[in-house]
Amino acid sequence: MNKIILNYLIKNFLKTFFITILVFYSFGLILNLFEEIEFFKDLEESFITPLVITSIFVPSIIIQLIPFIIFISSMWFMLKIRNNKDLLTLKVYGYSNIKIFCILAFTSFLMGWLILIIFNPITASLTKFYEQTKSGYSKDVVHLASFNKNGIWIKEPFKNGQRIITAEELQGVNLINVTIFNLDNNFQIIEKINTDTVNISSKEWIINDANYLKERDNIFEKDNLSSLRINSMYDYEKITNLFKNFETISFLELILNYDELIKFGYNDEILKQILNLQLSLPFFLLMMTGLASIFSMNTLKNSSNFSYITLGLIVSVLTFYFKDLSLALGKTDRIPIILSIWAPVLVLSFFTLIGIVQINEK
Repeated sequence: MNKIILNYLIKNFLKTFFITILVFYSFGLILNLFEEIEFFKDLEESFITPLVITSIFVPSIIIQLIPFIIFISSMWFMLKIRNNKDLLTLKVYGYSNIKIFCILAFTSFLMGWLILIIFNPITASLTKFYEQTKSGYSKDVVHLASFNKNGIWIKEPFKNGQRIITAEELQGVNLINVTIFNLDNNFQIIEKINTDTVNISSKEWIINDANYLKERDNIFEKDNLSSLRINSMYDYEKITNLFKNFETISFLELILNYDELIKFGYNDEILKQILNLQLSLPFFLLMMTGLASIFSMNTLKNSSNFSYITLGLIVSVLTFYFKDLSLALGKTDRIPIILSIWAPVLVLSFFTLIGIVQINEK
């Protein structure tokens, strides 16, 4: 009998969870589709293109909203079993409120790890594909920066042409093993600069010991320059900011390739921040299930679901506001960044523990 009841709880809880995800996915698909249609309206593309682009982008939104989704689905499931008297039946068979909570909370905790290990790499790949695909359709891109296994690539306007910069890696405020091509409007090379390091601490780049080639009458003249300065649209801060789209970096990639990402130029503090944010997800899901249990199982009487859902939405908004506020305090060095990430989980744990003890007495 215990096995049957356990299967019943987990199966129906997961069913409610996936239905909630489907609802959120549908809303996300509809809302984001308008934005993509607006983007593609001047391009000769069928309706299928923005639909596909939207379909691969929405899962990343779902991952960001997963704590809110788990709260809604937990409350929905528990209100349902309370109103149809299944909760009362479970109590007859010896299932207390705290036992039901533990089953659902542990299920949420496991789902958090499954999301990080299985689904997060998939959504990271989809987000990367989404960005690459949209950038290919962008007509007005006159400057861009790209980071891949071949190093750093930068394109920006240069006088009456374009400048293309390649570098092996970023070390501190210096680009390493740099080649700079200055092109005319016909994309013909008019200047080429090779150097070991370029200081990019400001938008006036400082180059020392450079091999300089300049085209004159279809002949390249070579010169060695001890010092050279060029103006760029990019500096160290702007380039490192481009690394901050961590939606394209999966949890497994952070765990397995952390040192490689550091070597590639990613900021160590930001990597630690996003790693701790991802590690906190399973615990956050557990606590959101606890909050839903406190609101839903405090009585066996039937009541209006609308009032509970409204209260739940308010609590969810306040919880996310507190989480963002704590993270903002960490980013501004008011409190340690690691503490700012885990503080909401610790606070929710405290309130959940008190609430679960109280509902177990009912």
